Amino acid sequence: MNSLNLTETLKKLEQINKWFESQEEIDIEAGLEKVKEGVSLLKASKTRLKEIENQFEEIKKDLKDS
Repeated sequence: MNSLNLTETLKKLEQINKWFESQEEIDIEAGLEKVKEGVSLLKASKTRLKEIENQFEEIKKDLKDS
């Protein structure tokens, strides 16, 4: 996920959450796959947020040096 879109990722996480909420009886295998997908999305989001934070720091540094 090179250019991860955080908005889309949040929508996917919300869909996973709604899936769990809508299940009367959760299929363990399907639930496990949803959890794995959610963890993957969270990890990718965390990485992307760190990249964005670094970009903001670079911008701040450039402004100070100007």
